[in-house]
Amino acid sequence: MYYSMILIAVVMFGFQFFLNNDYEKKNGSGFLQSMVFIFGSSLVGLPVLWAINSFKFEFTWYTFFLATVTALNMMACLFCGQKALARINLSLYSIFSMLGGMLLPFFAGILFYEEKLTPGKILCFVIVTAALFFTFEKGQSKKGFIYYAGIFVFNGMSGVLSKIFQESTYEKTSAAGYSVLSALMTVLITGAIILFNLKKVELPSKKSYVSLVGAGLLNKVANYLLLIALSQVPASVQYPMVTGGTMIVSTILGFFTPNKPKKKEIISLVLSFIGLMMLVVFP
Repeated sequence: MYYSMILIAVVMFGFQFFLNNDYEKKNGSGFLQSMVFIFGSSLVGLPVLWAINSFKFEFTWYTFFLATVTALNMMACLFCGQKALARINLSLYSIFSMLGGMLLPFFAGILFYEEKLTPGKILCFVIVTAALFFTFEKGQSKKGFIYYAGIFVFNGMSGVLSKIFQESTYEKTSAAGYSVLSALMTVLITGAIILFNLKKVELPSKKSYVSLVGAGLLNKVANYLLLIALSQVPASVQYPMVTGGTMIVSTILGFFTPNKPKKKEIISLVLSFIGLMMLVVFP
């Protein structure tokens, strides 16, 4: 059941990235535009998560603290992402982002939570990493390593924070309660940033509201499913699955867009699939 949750979440992430790209094409990807997107998508996802939690509002100080850190981590990742995109192309940005999202939770699970390092995990990690680098395209690159490192660390920390929540023995809410608080803190923090920059903020294009709503719903529910699955599936298994699986879904969806996947992206898809199979062949 838990592996099914991961697979469902992976498909949802694939569609979410498709909607994210559509939104950015219609509204741009500047800092404030991104803040509006995160505010709107979190605002849409919040009542859905609250409904999943049977409209109960749970609170503990530990969960509140971790939810606030989670929201701030997202803001930091966004800031570094915007700075990095001014220096490197999208393919290299994606490599830093997805590699961090896989590597940090992978090693956190093994080093701090006594998850076993198996041949299947090693092979999957190596092959999916290779698949990521097949998506690389040459582009302009300037100084600014701190921003590239920021993407890597902050995107990876999102998975690490989820693992910390699940394994913590402090008084905490349910996974749904934590998801609700995280979404709420994201809305409040991004809302405050928008309010202080109100004169500079532009409303999203009317044609992009479907993408905004869809991306918000998919992201919040998918992350909630991963949080639930993390209670039973090791982080060193889950996050390589998420990274490799999302690459596969995103590439497949690309066949239904004007920008068809290139040869190297298809190779990346095949490698990702082989990497995921390593978890099955060598559990």
